[in-house]
Amino acid sequence: MLRVLVLVSGGGTNLQAILDKVENGTITDVEIVKVISNNYGAFALERAKKAGVEAEVVSPKDYPDREAFYAGLLQAVDAAKPDLIVLAGFLVVIPPEMIRAYAGKIINIHPSLIPSFCGTGYYGLKVHEAALKRGVKLTGATVHFVDEGTDTGPIILQKAVAVQKGDTPEVLQRRVMEEAEWEILPQAIQMIAHGQV
Repeated sequence: MLRVLVLVSGGGTNLQAILDKVENGTITDVEIVKVISNNYGAFALERAKKAGVEAEVVSPKDYPDREAFYAGLLQAVDAAKPDLIVLAGFLVVIPPEMIRAYAGKIINIHPSLIPSFCGTGYYGLKVHEAALKRGVKLTGATVHFVDEGTDTGPIILQKAVAVQKGDTPEVLQRRVMEEAEWEILPQAIQMIAHGQV
């Protein structure tokens, strides 16, 4: 049984996709052991509670400085004893000591086809705004391992999504989530649980 810890900052739609696919048997041999958010207001915490998954907040606001916050975050992660850490819209830079401690055990979902529209400053709607501004015809999502760079780790899965005439960043974001993110993130977890990565 693969012990999965999910880190989230906001609404938790990717978390919900994972929970649903564990519930309906699409993902097997996986237990979501805990959800951690850096944000007390994250709706993802409600999603976790509703699914009967332990949820915890580790907020930078509760620590005197960034170093203390990172130590607190690492402590909370260690306490969950995860086999895999899933960043599902977690808007915190992962501290290098955590990346080293969990090398090859942290994955992230990014809302573009890496290497396009990725790296520092590319998150959330900013990615889709940049894709539309550039005029790309295809965008999508990427699941990758996390290393010490920003969106630079080895790629596990990618799925392309067509950009349509008249798309706004919000419309495109929703399509990328529905057609790509909610499919390939659970798929990557299933593959890792079954030694296919």
